[in-house]
Amino acid sequence: MRSALLAVSLCGLLLTGAACSSGGDGDTETVAEAPAVEVTTPATTVAAPNYYANTRTVCTALDKIFDADVAEFGTAMGRMIAYKEAKQADEAEQARKAASKELKEVGEKIRKATSKAEDPDLKEAGAISATKFSKSAADKALFDKVKTTTDLNKTLVAKMPDWMDPVAGLCAT
Repeated sequence: MRSALLAVSLCGLLLTGAACSSGGDGDTETVAEAPAVEVTTPATTVAAPNYYANTRTVCTALDKIFDADVAEFGTAMGRMIAYKEAKQADEAEQARKAASKELKEVGEKIRKATSKAEDPDLKEAGAISATKFSKSAADKALFDKVKTTTDLNKTLVAKMPDWMDPVAGLCAT
């Protein structure tokens, strides 16, 4: 701050001196320009929060949910298909309800796991993913159109990316 004031004072003094010495005697005098003084203030940088360790922990929990719990959902769906093929409607309906319950629990576990995320993007993505699982669990039409393992594969190929994509991109690294 002092050097800036000194520079401004020095420039004012030089300009005043130049104005006084530029009389009308016809001599041209060269006045040296004062060097420009650059005043810099240190940049304040705030380090971005490091969520790496916490994200790894949350993503490991999600991997377990996607592996084990989604597999349980698949098993329940397989039972439902077997009962439908055997024309055992009551048992097929019970299996559908069990599969629906499994899918809803997957959503709840995702919500719980991602609620511990420090990264707000991961937390938000987890809530979105959990909601998608829960909505599908309540979608009876989704279960009704699955009558064979081929139907199940088509359904899962279409639904799994939709369910998992919100968090998948954040856990891919």
